Amino acid sequence: MKFTKMQGIGNDYIYLNCFEEKVQNPSGLSVKLSDRHFGVGSDGIILIEPSDKADCRMDIYNADGSQAMMCGNGIRCVGKYVYERGIVKKDVLKVDTMSGVKTLYLDVENGKVVSVTVDMGCPDFRTEKIPAAYPKDRMIDEPVVFGGTEYRVTCVSMGNPHCVLFVDDVTKAEIEKIGPMLECDKIFPHRANIEFVQVLSPEEVNMRVWERGSGETWACGTGACAAAVACAANRKTGRSITVRLRGGDLHIQWEEKTDRVLMRGPAEFVFDGTIEI
Repeated sequence: MKFTKMQGIGNDYIYLNCFEEKVQNPSGLSVKLSDRHFGVGSDGIILIEPSDKADCRMDIYNADGSQAMMCGNGIRCVGKYVYERGIVKKDVLKVDTMSGVKTLYLDVENGKVVSVTVDMGCPDFRTEKIPAAYPKDRMIDEPVVFGGTEYRVTCVSMGNPHCVLFVDDVTKAEIEKIGPMLECDKIFPHRANIEFVQVLSPEEVNMRVWERGSGETWACGTGACAAAVACAANRKTGRSITVRLRGGDLHIQWEEKTDRVLMRGPAEFVFDGTIEI
C-alpha cells in the first residue's frame, strides 16, 4: 500500500489516497501503522476519499484505532494533498467530515500550498451536544471534581468534545496524569480532548493537549479552536489570538457576527512510502 506522511505543526498522520487505494479494517491498520517502533509512526491515519457532497471526504482513525470526528491539523494537510497531488485543483475546497462539510481556503504560491484557513464552524457549549453528563446546560468555568481534585473547566464542542483547563504554566502541567483521567471520566460518555492553556496576553496563549485516543500530541487544531473560544468566553483574551503549541503556532479567530471559528496554519509533506499490510 502506498502512503504519505504529513504533519500540521507536529500533528502527524499517515494519509491514504482512497481514490486509488482500498482500505480494509482501517481501525486495525491505524493501530499497526501508527506504532512508532514497529510501524510508520503517527498520531493515526487519515483516509482521503471520494464524496458525493463535497470535493473529497476525510475519515480519521486515532493511533488506538478509535475513529475521530474531526482534526483541524489533519484537514489542512488534506487540502494541501488534494491540491498539490492534482485530485482537486481549487483554492477553495469543500471537505466532508464526520462533523459536517468544512470549507478550506488555500494560500497558494507558485503551485504550492503555504497555509490553509479552515472554517471550523460554530462552537457549541450545550452539554448535551458536547456531550457531557452534567446537570447544567453549559460548563463555562465550572468547578468539577475529577479523581478527588477540583478543577475549573470550560467544555465546548468543535464537532468533537473538548475540556479546557487554565493553568499558570503549561510546562509544569501534570498532563500525563490529568489528561487521561479527564479524558476517560464518566462525565464524558464519548471521552474528551483535554486542553491545558496558559494565557500570555489578550492576543496570545500557550497550550498543550491530551488528545482523545492518541495521548499528548504536538498540536491539535480543534483543540486550539476550543481553547480560543474558551479564552474569549471567560474574558481572558480577545476573539482573535495566536495559540502556541509544542509543534508551532495557529491563528484562531472567533467571528462575533457569524459565530464561526476560523483557523489558519501550515501543512507539510514529510515523506511518501509503501508498506506491506
